[in-house]
Amino acid sequence: MKLRGFEIAKGWEDKDINLPVRKTKFSAGYDVEAAEDITIPPFKPGVKPTLVPTGLKAYCESDEYIMLVNRSSGPKKGLIMANSIGIVDADYYGNESNDGHFYFQFINVLDQDITIKKGDCIGQAIFQKYLIVDSDNASGIRTGGIGSTDK
Repeated sequence: MKLRGFEIAKGWEDKDINLPVRKTKFSAGYDVEAAEDITIPPFKPGVKPTLVPTGLKAYCESDEYIMLVNRSSGPKKGLIMANSIGIVDADYYGNESNDGHFYFQFINVLDQDITIKKGDCIGQAIFQKYLIVDSDNASGIRTGGIGSTDK
């Protein structure tokens, strides 16, 4: 029985993707690597954040989610997560739109391009439990990938 973990997303099986690992015994987060080289241009108003692919999908129990967070060194290098943290819901795994492939969204606050190389650690994934209110009656079914919760 699978409880929580990472897998390679469809289309990335032959791309030499490493599954995330914790580096120390008491680390909360699993270090996630970039799946390919990507350049992030300096931020300018109207420019969308850059999606950095991981080549990964993650599964967890129905009352859990995966929180994606920046590395502590990210801001020192000029990288800020555009959404502060990312939330990957349990029903995102295996969705029909993108198989649950999760990305990190970055903006570059420096005045020159930042290049991330394949295999660079870009963030951390932390598994978390969540609670619901007494009157909760959510019944929707996810049918898409990124940004599809409200559709």
